[in-house]
Amino acid sequence: MKHLIILGDGMADWAVPELGGKTLLEYADTPAFDWLARNGRNGLLKTVPDGFHPGSEVANSSILGYDQHVVYEGRGPLEAASIGVELADDDLALRCNIICLEGDLLKNHSCGRLETEEGDILIKFLQEKLGNERVHFYTGVQYRHLLVIKGGNKHVHFTPPHDVPLKPWRDNMLYAETPEAEETAQLLTELVLKSQELLANHPLNIERVKNGMDPANCIWPWGGGYRPKMVPLTETYKQIRKGSVITAVDLIRGIGHYAGLKVIDVPGATGLFDTNFEGKAEAAIEALKTDDFVYLHVEASDEAGHDGSVKLKLQTITDLDHRLVQPILKAFTSYPDDPQSAGCESEGVAIALLPDHPTPCKLRTHTNEPIPFAIWYPGVQADGVQTFSENAAKEGVCGTIEGDAFIKEFMNN
Repeated sequence: MKHLIILGDGMADWAVPELGGKTLLEYADTPAFDWLARNGRNGLLKTVPDGFHPGSEVANSSILGYDQHVVYEGRGPLEAASIGVELADDDLALRCNIICLEGDLLKNHSCGRLETEEGDILIKFLQEKLGNERVHFYTGVQYRHLLVIKGGNKHVHFTPPHDVPLKPWRDNMLYAETPEAEETAQLLTELVLKSQELLANHPLNIERVKNGMDPANCIWPWGGGYRPKMVPLTETYKQIRKGSVITAVDLIRGIGHYAGLKVIDVPGATGLFDTNFEGKAEAAIEALKTDDFVYLHVEASDEAGHDGSVKLKLQTITDLDHRLVQPILKAFTSYPDDPQSAGCESEGVAIALLPDHPTPCKLRTHTNEPIPFAIWYPGVQADGVQTFSENAAKEGVCGTIEGDAFIKEFMNN
């Protein structure tokens, strides 16, 4: 049996009054999602252990069965792995957003959609002006970049910028959690303040403002940590001899790297609403011809949630169903018929569908509520759940689970 996990980042949500009190998953047109729920086993998964921030780095690695108390080192080291930066034991790696400040407020965490080419220009400029033997900036994707501090102390409190849109940025600045981390916190604070001076008058930002776009006028380091100790999935599950990850997000690439999965690049995969859904579906179908396990991650709904746009998030959920999940089901199952009425089960592919965490449009950031999941495989006994949603999954046979219970349920069918 081969295994495919389809991860719709942040697509879980709260009830929305203008949608008649339904969640977006309940309201959206999702026949493929519902097929998996109707013909499979359902439940709720707690992806964020108590005491951990509901970040995607925590939620996605938890879905893969990793104990956060053992492996958690923040987002930075995972993104370092994704872009090929090998960390020394004393390297502190931090996610480095380029954000937009407007007066005293942190306007947004993404500069209103910074292109990777623009981010590369600004990161290289910052490296030239602020980099040295101890401080190094690396280009990532769009507004998501990497900052490495040699000899840095990880015990610094960071606020993810997507958690505080339109809030005073000074009230959410980083600070040392221990006396030993004071020097690191002071260095990072100086870099943030100096970046504001340097970026304010950069020609790229002058042009962006002239064109009515948000300026990329500040860095925001967060998610700092050291190289994590993660055992490859091939050493944990005998069913996985060869696996891959498909994503447009550096963070997920990094998790895949440490989990022993190869990264598959898909042209036109953006991490936004305009991502290449069809290309990702085709890549997964092709990968399963040779691989035993594929982790297919789509970021679009999460970004729409951070934007607070119900309309856009509904579009991303519908697109995920119609343009990605449906082609996959048609390749490996009897969709749109129920399994009993058409036999296409000889492929032997198990499919799981789930988000990693909710990103409610009303809140515009992540929450830690359990998320719905559906698992289908040839011969599975359906549990009676008819639709894929937060509320429907409560009636699933799997109940509410946490830790490595999901991946064990999925892999051991």
